[in-house]
Amino acid sequence: MEFDFVRSVAPLVVIVAIAAIALTTVMTSSTVFMMVLPSMIVFSVIAFFFGMKHGEFRASP
Repeated sequence: MEFDFVRSVAPLVVIVAIAAIALTTVMTSSTVFMMVLPSMIVFSVIAFFFGMKHGEFRASP
């Protein structure tokens, strides 16, 4: 199965969105959207980048 950018990022965006919406049931929405969501986005971008580079490394002969 070939993964392109959209197929790789779409599940990540869905997971972050569901997590942010679920957190609003526990925390105030201003806290979630001003503090938690930006850190979730930054962490997911960093983890995606390292995962992509590791996958490229593992796929190389």
